Amino acid sequence: MKAIPKVEPETLERKDLLHRFGEEFSFTIAKNPRQLQDVFALRHDVFIKEIGYDMEEDESHSLERDEHDSRAIHCFIRHKRTGLIAGCLRLIAPSEIDSNHGELLPIEAHGDGILNHDTFRPDILPRNQICEVSRLAIAKPFRERPKDDTSQTSNIFTLEERKVFPIILIGLFLCTYTLVGLTGKRHVFAMMEPKLPRLLSYSGFHFSKVSGDIFYHGKRNAFYIDHQVAEQQVHQDLTQLYAAIQKELSPQLDVTNAFKTAIVQPEMT
Repeated sequence: MKAIPKVEPETLERKDLLHRFGEEFSFTIAKNPRQLQDVFALRHDVFIKEIGYDMEEDESHSLERDEHDSRAIHCFIRHKRTGLIAGCLRLIAPSEIDSNHGELLPIEAHGDGILNHDTFRPDILPRNQICEVSRLAIAKPFRERPKDDTSQTSNIFTLEERKVFPIILIGLFLCTYTLVGLTGKRHVFAMMEPKLPRLLSYSGFHFSKVSGDIFYHGKRNAFYIDHQVAEQQVHQDLTQLYAAIQKELSPQLDVTNAFKTAIVQPEMT
């Protein structure tokens, strides 16, 4: 008789947290003015108001936007019970008619001359297969550790709800993987602080550093991941959540016009 494999308590707990995360949060591609405004407001709160980055902003409406937003897919994660947006990201790709490299990824513009990998460089890879994930933000209430009921967010979320919050970062990258796959891209770039790729590697997201130091809102580096390889490396315990996110986002995406976001003036309140 074969021995029954021992399942560690930590494994069972993580499996439960991943399941609950999929049940307690929704995944949405921002399309209408209100959704886009909510995304830009979250970015303003995190990047400008909280961290203090010197970025483009609409001061009158407290929104953070830039010239790349009109050719990006904007995605956000919402906490179902409270309706609060927990996190967001955007995926940018060159235009399909950009045959002369006239439309750069943000990482190409800010890392000009510093992207030094022999193989993984957007200027030598097929333009129709490259993309960049950026503006990844998690709302402050969802970044607090689930320590005890004395937390500032204890009057909004239960302790059990807060135990799921560390999964939000993983959820955002699974959203990225989903969007990359649905749009037929392969080569994914991102500008990140070194500690973030290290953290993501524990869940099977193995990024390669492809640049020297880039000083853009602090010291960062350009990183690369091959989507086809990445899907094979994602930890087995994430496959169910990944499939659920794919199922939820797939019908929302118009692949033909995926990277054409109509940026409208914010609503007056």
